Formats: sequence, structure tokens, C-alpha cells
Amino acid sequence: MRGDIFKAENMAQPPTQAGMSLQHSKCVKYAVNGEVLARQGAMVAFRGNLQFEVKSQGVGNFLKRAVTGEGLSLMAVRGQGEVWFADAASDCHILDIEPNDALSINGKNVLCFDPSLRYDIQMVKGAGMFGGGLFNSVFTGQGKLAIVTEGAPIIIPVSPQAPVLVDTDAVVGWSSSLQTSIQKNQSLKSMLRGGSGELFQLVLQGQGFVIVQPSEGKPAAAQSSSGGLLGSLGG
Repeated sequence: MRGDIFKAENMAQPPTQAGMSLQHSKCVKYAVNGEVLARQGAMVAFRGNLQFEVKSQGVGNFLKRAVTGEGLSLMAVRGQGEVWFADAASDCHILDIEPNDALSINGKNVLCFDPSLRYDIQMVKGAGMFGGGLFNSVFTGQGKLAIVTEGAPIIIPVSPQAPVLVDTDAVVGWSSSLQTSIQKNQSLKSMLRGGSGELFQLVLQGQGFVIVQPSEGKPAAAQSSSGGLLGSLGG
């Protein structure tokens, strides 16, 4: 059989080394030789001798996720084989986390990550009681982290001289060293979202960067009842 669908970039090739790679812009391939952690429901295919199970977590993270009500959870994939991860044809990106890095990521944007990375669900400082979503997942250690964005991401540098304000529904993550707060801007209310409701922005100050996607995320009906500012990651 012939056709454009069989072009080389669409074909699954035998792995050359263990770990994470892009199958293409919409899918991450992980050659497992031990373990990988991923968001539950992110697996689209696998082959080999692999076992899937819900990833347990410490009591602290469990309680934090319960407070957020977001319901995002982890699974562990163990054994030897290959597994493909994707999320509603969103764009996939692989980040290399170094020992001195600390990245705060919205849980709904996490796809999979190396077990060598550590994560902790932390309160977003300065968010107050906004929207009931107070927590983000902070990744540290050394390893690879795959995230998804709805469309090509925008990476905006943040400096003490140039703080950045971002839409709370469009923000993906930021350098965890940045200071955060919530600002309500009534003057923009009439220009955005049809003039209904109050418009909030997340204010980021300090030295680092913020990742924004060109989308305000999935419709609210598809999200948790908390409508949270920032999703949590847990299992």
C-alpha cells in the first residue's frame, strides 16, 4: 500500500536509546527501560512488556490536589518497550531540566517526565483565593519533561525592569523564582471577552521567563468545577 500517510516522519522507528523523543510535533515517544511518569490518559499507543499503574504520591501532594479539585493524576509505566503520549493533538515540547532549574508548570500542560525529576505541588504566591486554583507543580532535579501547548508557545523574558502580565487561562508555566500576584484590570473589561465579568491577569516579576500559549484553554465545561487559575499535578 502507498500514500502520503506512510512518509518517513509518520513511521515509528526502532528506538536507538532509552528515554524521551518527539515522534513529531503532536506526539512524544518514550523508549522505556525501567520507568516513566505521565499524566493519566495521555497514552495513545505502546508495544513491548510494559505495565501501567496509578502513581501514588505523598500525603502532602494528595491533600493539595484535593484542595484544588482539578483531578489531574499520574500514572507510572514500567518495564521495557515503547509508549506514545499525546493530548488532543496539542503541540508537544521537550524541556531539559538542569540541577539548578526550577520550573512551575500548570498541571494540565504536563504530558510525561523522567522519574529522575522531582515535583511538588506548591501554592502560587500572591494568588489569594482567586478562582479556587491556588497550586502549580514545581519541577526540579535533572531530566526531561514533556509539556503540551494549544498552538505554538510564546516565551516572554521577565526582568526587574519589565514585569509581564499574562492571561490566567493562557499561562503555561514560568521560572519558579519569579514573584507572582493577581491583578484585576477593570479598564480592559470592555475590550475583552465581550465586556462581561472581571478580567484578571497573573503578574510576574523578577528575573526569568514565562511560557504562554495562544489559547485560553479548553471550554470551562471540560474543566473542573473549581475553574482554577492553575491546575495541579498528582495521582
